Amino acid sequence: MAVRQAATAGTPGPRRNEEAALLFERAHYRHDSRWLLPVSPRLCLACTLELLPEPGVSLVRKKHMLSCFQDALVRHTSLVTQLVSQDQRVCMHFISVVFGLLCIVEDGSVTDLCIEVLIQLTTQLKLEQTIRCLLDECHKELCNMPSMRGSLATLTLLGKLVDAIPALADQLVMEHGNLMDHLLRGLLYPNEGIKASVCYLYGKLYSSPVAAEMLSGHFREKLFPLFLSILDGAQTKELQINCLGLLRQLLKYDLFVSMIMNKVALGESAKNIEGPPGDPSLPLVLKKLLLSRDETLQVASAHCITAVLVHSPEKYAPAFIHADIPEFLFEHLSSSSEVLVWSSFNCLTLLAEERLFFSKCHTVYGIEAVVRSLQASLKMNNTELHKQGLLLFTEILTRQPEEIKLFTSSAMCRDAGCVLQEAVSSPVLEVAAEAVKATSAFLRKDHQSAPPVQYGELRALLEAMLNRCAEFSQTCLNRRPLGHTSSRDSEKAILQRGKFLLSTLEGFRSACRLAIEFQSEPSAQENPFTAPSAEKKDTLEDFSEFLLSACDSMCIPMVMRHLEQTTQPALMEVFLSILHSLFIIVPHMKEKFSKKLAASSFIRLTLELKARFCSGLLSTVSELLQHGLPQISSRSPESLAFLSDRQYVEGAARQRQHCILLLFYLAYVHEDRFVSEADLFEAVQSFLLSLQDQGECPPLAVFKASIYVLAVCQDKDSILHEAMVSAIRKFLEGIPDLQLVYTHHPLLLRFFLLYPELMSRFGHRVLELWFSWEESSYEEFNDVTSAGQPTLPTSLAVLFQLLRSIPSILLILLDLIYSSPVDIARKVLISLRTFLRKNEDIQVGGLIRGHFLLILQRLLVEHGASPSGALGNLPLLLSLLSVMQLRNVSEEELDSMAMKLLHQVSKLCGKCSPIDVDILQPSFNFLYWSLHQTTPSSQKRAAAVLLSGTGLMQLLEKMLALTLTEADSPRTTLLCSAWLLTSSLSAQQHKGSLQVHQTLSVEMDQVLKALSFPKKNAALLSAAILCFLRTALRQSFSSALVALVPSGVPPLPATEDTVLAPLRTSQVRSLVIGLQNLLVQKDAVLSQACVGCLEALLDYLDARSPDIALHVASQPWNRFLLFTLLDAGENSFLRPEILRLMTLFVRYRSSSVLSHEEVDDVLQSVASADLSTLSNTTLQALHGFFQQLQSMGLLADHSMAQTLQASLEGLLPSTTLSQPPLQDMLCLGGVAVSLSHIRN
Repeated sequence: MAVRQAATAGTPGPRRNEEAALLFERAHYRHDSRWLLPVSPRLCLACTLELLPEPGVSLVRKKHMLSCFQDALVRHTSLVTQLVSQDQRVCMHFISVVFGLLCIVEDGSVTDLCIEVLIQLTTQLKLEQTIRCLLDECHKELCNMPSMRGSLATLTLLGKLVDAIPALADQLVMEHGNLMDHLLRGLLYPNEGIKASVCYLYGKLYSSPVAAEMLSGHFREKLFPLFLSILDGAQTKELQINCLGLLRQLLKYDLFVSMIMNKVALGESAKNIEGPPGDPSLPLVLKKLLLSRDETLQVASAHCITAVLVHSPEKYAPAFIHADIPEFLFEHLSSSSEVLVWSSFNCLTLLAEERLFFSKCHTVYGIEAVVRSLQASLKMNNTELHKQGLLLFTEILTRQPEEIKLFTSSAMCRDAGCVLQEAVSSPVLEVAAEAVKATSAFLRKDHQSAPPVQYGELRALLEAMLNRCAEFSQTCLNRRPLGHTSSRDSEKAILQRGKFLLSTLEGFRSACRLAIEFQSEPSAQENPFTAPSAEKKDTLEDFSEFLLSACDSMCIPMVMRHLEQTTQPALMEVFLSILHSLFIIVPHMKEKFSKKLAASSFIRLTLELKARFCSGLLSTVSELLQHGLPQISSRSPESLAFLSDRQYVEGAARQRQHCILLLFYLAYVHEDRFVSEADLFEAVQSFLLSLQDQGECPPLAVFKASIYVLAVCQDKDSILHEAMVSAIRKFLEGIPDLQLVYTHHPLLLRFFLLYPELMSRFGHRVLELWFSWEESSYEEFNDVTSAGQPTLPTSLAVLFQLLRSIPSILLILLDLIYSSPVDIARKVLISLRTFLRKNEDIQVGGLIRGHFLLILQRLLVEHGASPSGALGNLPLLLSLLSVMQLRNVSEEELDSMAMKLLHQVSKLCGKCSPIDVDILQPSFNFLYWSLHQTTPSSQKRAAAVLLSGTGLMQLLEKMLALTLTEADSPRTTLLCSAWLLTSSLSAQQHKGSLQVHQTLSVEMDQVLKALSFPKKNAALLSAAILCFLRTALRQSFSSALVALVPSGVPPLPATEDTVLAPLRTSQVRSLVIGLQNLLVQKDAVLSQACVGCLEALLDYLDARSPDIALHVASQPWNRFLLFTLLDAGENSFLRPEILRLMTLFVRYRSSSVLSHEEVDDVLQSVASADLSTLSNTTLQALHGFFQQLQSMGLLADHSMAQTLQASLEGLLPSTTLSQPPLQDMLCLGGVAVSLSHIRN
């Protein structure tokens, strides 16, 4: 062998004086002395090379030899590595020999020794070829294995090798990609030791971002389905630890977190987190580990939960909360392990960002554990633990809903106050600062309302907080830098002191707010458990006086000392708020306290600070006035004349003009108009034209003043001439943002919108600024009838006046709704709604629809297949379109623009999914109104357009299928619109024989089930479904658009089912019972729909089996139903749905339901009623009832019959019998409804 020859070259003969235990005697005589270590242990490397692969040598001796080599490698690293690396072939052979021994021995101690030697040798040699050789050997060994039984040593070696040399992770994945398949084999092998080694190696590979990205597909397709099951079923601690280690690495990446957590049902289905058996979810697996008694596993589990939550608490926290993870984390807070407690604190803090954490009352369950844990941890010397615990406590105190009381007893509240008192006194500033924030949150009324209020403890807490702040402030003052020390440290200390002082003042302000709130609580005035004869202590009055005293003796001195060094507006704002609160808390001390403040330098300091705060706001104006005021000595007329001078003006004179203009501007801002508006209007114009003539641009402050003065001085009849408007536009175009010269005033808005040249260029930005500055409550104008609207503010009145005179402004407002931030867009929408309601005589529908069509087309082109994610303002635009549609009371022919808009809205709907409620609801309303609020010929064309939209039809089918599962969700209104729209389209398609491109499949049993078991507050949804059923019954279920399909395997038809096909007798029975139950609810709209459906059902049954129809109409229950409805009040028989119901019973001669005597009683009551007060709908129903009686020969009293007939014909001419009422189109709960469609 070449290697053996290299090792034995130059060797004269055997040597007898070497240590036998460290030599291979049979071969040592051939070895060159350079292979012998000159230090202890006296080891011959060549002997080691020949002894280790020798089969006749005992394993004990090989282990000893290898152990000595490792000892030498550790003690004499440079010497051994130099010896090994002097011949590359020897080095490679040595690694192969040790690796070969590793693969054949089964003794665990020997394999561990081999692995250690290989790792140490490769890391010390740092030879690329050596590492590559070892990787190749490992890869070859795994590939040649028929099973994974003997792979443990190789896998362990690879894992530790990548751990020692992290860069190998990328190399392994890139150059040995098929190695991953062998790792998967290891995960499937029934040996937890091998699985643990595989997980350890995977963890090291995924720790590299590059390798993790390359292995993402491998994880998704192969590793992910196995991983959680292995972790869930792991029995040995080694496998559990290594699995958790791999999980920690995976959870560093958003992609893997998303994959793993997508197994957990989030959102609405998160309550079913248990999932199917054998398919574990991460929250349940980690919950199982939290329940283990092993602290290491508990800590690792908490770390994994934290690693998930840091990516997105609001997205992933619900899954852990539904799995009751917080409950077990709270339990771990009683542990003696600081690491476990800190991990639990950290995890709970992230969970506290989710509202569900509080609504499921986890905080009420765990608050005592938090307080007890904080008490224990504050006795430890662990600052990080203190900070994390207090951070959690602060989050809970801050976010806890007021309606869920956190502290159920005053004792628990007292313990919490004691913990905070100890924490704010901490010598560590970070801990004290966090405790001060917690104190501020703790001083909330709902936290302190458990009687008796612990005023003594609250006072002690506030004293501790103020003392700690005073101590810190004094410490900073005593440590002022000396000599050449940089002022940076001083500035940092001032900033830090100001921050701590601000937090302290916020806590004190919370205490003042608490005192004010308790003034209206009789039970909080004093301890209600104090005996009447006993001395009253710890009263609200004592606490209030303490607050005043503490502010006087501590707060004011600290604030004044701090503000002498720096300016801090936020701190001053809080402090002034405290002073204001104290005047309310202790009104009897108001005068004394005021005098003390006035006698001190506090008020002077406050004024100085105000001057400093405002210095940045008016710096430009101040500078201009400073230079110009000394030169002004003229009176007002002379100043106006000087401002109007259009001759060439030099620098000093121009500054005087600037100054004069600013003075006039300030005077007009403060309503001090000492010159006439007309004269000033002309003077400012001359001034601006002079600037243009000389090619000058005015300073921003001067131009802002000019625009404002022109706007407020312009008379209604006077307008700027074209040259002046062009000059203003040119100046404005040189300004980077119009906001720099904008002043919020109605007349300024009118100024910009009055001139087309200015409006076309700057109208959009001016209106955007206008609505962003508007602070009046716009919500009070939303969803209010025009008769009940409050008085318009001046700002809206000016805008509406402009809209009436310049309708094209509406186009800019539409663009604002489309492109502005949502808060501005909503203000614009409410303004437009209010304008359209108050000005129904102004016809702007065509203008708005045309511009809206352009916006919608642009949206669909730009955003393609996903318009729902394109813009948050799209629902607002669609809502405005619905408002426009609702304004059209009379039927109108749909023009080409309306048809285009109909097509685009239906196209938009087809690209949405059922979850896009904000877009679909106004869109469905628009489509429904377009079908019903037009002439019959236009209805046919509109229906054809909608039926051609395959996407819309598919969406409707999905919506109808969601009825049972979503009936009590926020999507209920959308489901109503879907059923109403489907019913309308089906009727129009059947009537006009329109072409159908997509059939809608509806399960009849599911429809009947939705009617038989209606959800709460879903009357309108039931009415919409009944409209659909009525249409289907009238069409005898022959619609080309709607196909009724069975639910599951249909039962064998009975004999009578053949006659009623496709309905079954059981379905008819279910429908009749459902209609009766719905009628009992006595909802007006629902009752009309029920009667209409019952009419259609009886017509359907009568055409197929008159006996069954008569049986249904004559059921005894119908009599009980009728009299239940008649029991609703006086003259309840004159309700249209009851009249139609009685007409139905008369038609089928159901004397058992309504006898002839009862019919006569009804007629007599009708004759005595004032028919002129009845609605058109009621008159129609009464006329139908009267005609039915006449045709059946049931009018015994002919004179009364003639009188009634004459009255009805006079009130309801035959020409109007078929016309719907004027207020037919309504918006009920956000759903567009045609009452005539519901009724007929």
